[in-house]
Amino acid sequence: MTTAISSKGQIVLPVEIRRRDDIRPGEEFKVERLDAGDYRLIRQKRPANQGLVDLLLACPVKGFFVPIESESTDTL
Repeated sequence: MTTAISSKGQIVLPVEIRRRDDIRPGEEFKVERLDAGDYRLIRQKRPANQGLVDLLLACPVKGFFVPIESESTDTL
């Protein structure tokens, strides 16, 4: 696969790679220069809970959270 660099210095990863590896907008990569003309992109690990809030907010069932009553710890 090939890609081009834009006038802003941006490189677009081909859609096949983005889909295969689940690469999303805003993800960060480290760029290493190996030699003249040879570079490596290293995907930075996502935080373990990235996207969790969006997933919970997208839950189709509203009102699923019901607090349970408990005794106060003040009296223990």
